[in-house]
Amino acid sequence: MPAPRHIEHFVADFSETPLQATDKVKEDQAPLSLWAEAWRNLRKQPLFLISAFLILVVVAVSLFPGLFSGIDPTSEACQLANSDGGPTGGHPLGFTQQGCDVYARVIYGTRSSVTVGLFTTIGVLVIGGIMGALAGYYGGWVDAVLARINDIFFALPLILGAIVVMQLPMFRSNRTAWTLVLILMAFGWPQIARITRGAVIEVRNADFVTAARSLGVSKFGALMRHVMPNSLAPIIVVATISLGTFIVAESTLSFLGIGLPPSVMSWGNDIQAAQASLRSNPMPLLYPAIALSITVLSFIMLGDALRDALDPKARKR
Repeated sequence: MPAPRHIEHFVADFSETPLQATDKVKEDQAPLSLWAEAWRNLRKQPLFLISAFLILVVVAVSLFPGLFSGIDPTSEACQLANSDGGPTGGHPLGFTQQGCDVYARVIYGTRSSVTVGLFTTIGVLVIGGIMGALAGYYGGWVDAVLARINDIFFALPLILGAIVVMQLPMFRSNRTAWTLVLILMAFGWPQIARITRGAVIEVRNADFVTAARSLGVSKFGALMRHVMPNSLAPIIVVATISLGTFIVAESTLSFLGIGLPPSVMSWGNDIQAAQASLRSNPMPLLYPAIALSITVLSFIMLGDALRDALDPKARKR
């Protein structure tokens, strides 16, 4: 039998390999929380930076429209002599069929559209959050009752339900931004409730919740102090996207003539008023439509960025 050959093994020195740098752990630093890690990831995402910048611009315009337009359409009457006029000095976007400055109306119409979307989102977060949290945490007959109520409202389409309710005499004669907010809240909360319920069910049996209960924390206290703070990630993502949806809903209802009254400046009212001269002068319709599209797209992009940062399963590597 031939003698076995001796095979030399070469082992690299540990100091010459990158493993020590790769596996090195900073023991003097506390681990990052979910929100700190999400913020670190968000700062590196161009999608988040672009959407956050656009949203900041929209918020600034809605809060301080006078800083962006030297013309106040609420106090300065439209001049019929400028009807369907093109861009001129001080009027970069031209005029509507009624002789109103398009740029000023787009700027001042931002407040109504954003206000309806923002307060509707806050309302559905409160209603849907409470319903979903109670159903998911307590379960049993509470979950059964609230789930059936949720199913009833979830079966009603948002726009169709708002159209029907806005046709009632008590709402038709009292069309304001707050009326529209209440109606959209009534039909918009089921989605948030479902997301909240699922998030609470996922967290309620976690070890830290069990530990809190064993230390004497009440069920409601554990829900508010431990379960809800750890269930906020998917709720915030859905709420961000829903805000854009409610802005579109307000514009759709105003376009149909059953949303905000014509005396209130909003993008939906401007689009509705401009359709009469669409063939001869499409610009008064195009500019508020662009502003609406950019705003809604910004909230959708922000929601996508938050989802990638807060959901480990959807996070992009």
